[in-house]
Amino acid sequence: RKRDYEGFLCSLLLPAESRSSAFALRAFNMYPFQIKDSVTQKTTGLMRMQFWREAVEAMYCDNPPHHPVATELWRAVKRHNLTKMWFMKIIDEREKNLDDKAYRNIQELETYAENTQSALLYLTLEMLGVKDIHADHAASHIGKAQGIVTCLRATPYHSRRQKVFLPMDICMLHGVSQEDIIRGKQEKNVRDVIYDIASQAHIHLEHARSFSKKVPVKAYPAFFCTVALDDYLCKVQKADFNIFHPSLQRKSTLLPLHLYIKSWKKTY
Repeated sequence: RKRDYEGFLCSLLLPAESRSSAFALRAFNMYPFQIKDSVTQKTTGLMRMQFWREAVEAMYCDNPPHHPVATELWRAVKRHNLTKMWFMKIIDEREKNLDDKAYRNIQELETYAENTQSALLYLTLEMLGVKDIHADHAASHIGKAQGIVTCLRATPYHSRRQKVFLPMDICMLHGVSQEDIIRGKQEKNVRDVIYDIASQAHIHLEHARSFSKKVPVKAYPAFFCTVALDDYLCKVQKADFNIFHPSLQRKSTLLPLHLYIKSWKKTY
């Protein structure tokens, strides 16, 4: 609820038998996710990643460490027969990301998103008992959209810390330097960069929805995160792709209502 409010709200809409497992999964995800911002030495970050790697290995040997999240996650693994590979992909990808480098291109960002956000969705589908190629395909695209939107949303936060992670190829295409982003410039070429990146997220969402009729209805609750993605993309468009606009920094008070409507309509 505190660290991943949107994920918390989405988990509330899952069937009762999957809910506690989803909370455990979301809590687990926050640990590798936050390591990068909570350590000053890469070595410390690597040690913390190793703890979680060993914790996952121990879970699959029925010997989870004495850690509340690891214990809950072990129960989820037992209950839903979750695939270990997805947990390892999340940890490995977060570890690679400790280097603090900008993505060279949008494909690099999408690969990161596939191995983190999409992997979370694959695990959520397993919790829902869904084994379907169309659902997996939708999860892949929605995860990529979520990774791209997360990168955009975090840009003001990172720029205040003199860091930029936006794909370099798109920045170079529009003649935008990292210094332009750090200074919070709002010239047209900076907004064009944001437009291009946001458009890619929108394309992934549209693609995921293009075959929604082939996706089992049972899988839909895993994809309610699209509500928050639509909300952000709509706001950034209204702000004329000014990533630093104050409206983008505020929490959406209507998000719970929009999520409820989406679940009532049984769509994603």
